Amino acid sequence: MATLEIDDLTLGPWGVGRLDGRAVMVPHAVPGDRLEIAIESERSGYAVGRIESIVRAGRDRRVPPCPFLPRCGGCDWQQLAYPAQLAIKARLIAAEFSRALGVELAVAGLIEPAPEEFAYRARVRFKVGSGGEVGFHAAGSNRVVAVDRCLVAVAPISVPVRFAAALGRRCRELEVVAGDRGQVIVAHFESRPASADLARARAALADSPDVRGLILRGGGARELLGETEVTIELEPGLTLDVEADLFTQVNRAQNRGLIAAVMSAAAIAPGDEVLDLYCGAGNFSLPAARRGGRVTGVDTDELAIAAAGRNLARSGVAPAQFVAMKAGELARFLARARYRPSLVILDPPRAGAAELIDLVAALRPPRTLYVSCNVATLMRDLKQLSRAGYKVGMVRAFDFFPNTHHAEVMTEMLLT
Repeated sequence: MATLEIDDLTLGPWGVGRLDGRAVMVPHAVPGDRLEIAIESERSGYAVGRIESIVRAGRDRRVPPCPFLPRCGGCDWQQLAYPAQLAIKARLIAAEFSRALGVELAVAGLIEPAPEEFAYRARVRFKVGSGGEVGFHAAGSNRVVAVDRCLVAVAPISVPVRFAAALGRRCRELEVVAGDRGQVIVAHFESRPASADLARARAALADSPDVRGLILRGGGARELLGETEVTIELEPGLTLDVEADLFTQVNRAQNRGLIAAVMSAAAIAPGDEVLDLYCGAGNFSLPAARRGGRVTGVDTDELAIAAAGRNLARSGVAPAQFVAMKAGELARFLARARYRPSLVILDPPRAGAAELIDLVAALRPPRTLYVSCNVATLMRDLKQLSRAGYKVGMVRAFDFFPNTHHAEVMTEMLLT
């Protein structure tokens, strides 16, 4: 065992201290902690430790409100008081912009706090263990930690527990998506749902008045039972009706703030050509079209593109077009067609948009708005845009995921 002082956190689950000049990474730590630790592994350039005891708690340490931590692999910052979570996220995000891009950001006001620290996740995916237990994976493991509540989830855990028992052991995950009129369940099977699975699902749905619909997925199959759409408000007077198994942001209140920030930065004038890459079901496309932009939305998910088209027709906003295609293929086509967008919006998955940056730069949009949930891939892609003649404009962060190290960051890139 060794005594370690925690100096800082990473944008990850780790506290960082130094032992004999060597960095030691410790999960569930807080800056200012003095810990007794055991070294679990040696890595290239650092070691990984485990907390054995807290000799002196850091100023911002609290007892995690969730009784399943640290066994549960979620909520890796819940041991931090919420104001400290915000301050540290802002400081770490600003440090990344300084280190990677030489851009100095004001930390004060950089990150928008979440309206609610708990009960903010409108969609939660629960694991189902081999014995039928419902919970989440332990950190770094496929072992299911059974839970009887989840403090960050909107829906009660009684819903997935009931459906796990009803659907049987071939169901490996249950995603609960909260709606205004009840929940929709997305059940993930290890293979294509059989007729017996469908019969159990129909019976479970009939016995659950608090669940409006059920989607069964597995082995490439997709079966919809009951009412499977949820309605999401994007901004006042504009909603999105989308099937529950399609991607939507988990924190709906923060998503409205993010949309407002993107639209404010976009400053769309009627007739502006707007290219929305990774558009999904239209989270940014529909508000942009509502402002008179001539929107082209692109996504590889054909179901999401179909939903975007339905919502466009229902909403009656200005014409837009949605294309199910790999974004890179469309960008190359648009470049050959001499298409020149006024604005490009990028909202890629965690892996980022490295394969698209050169193509976006070739289109020479005066502004690109990049929304990211992964600061590491964001920095990689922004450096590539910077080399192509873009500079950082406005940066805003949103705490979509309280009690975790994650944040959503919007960056405006301006053509110089």
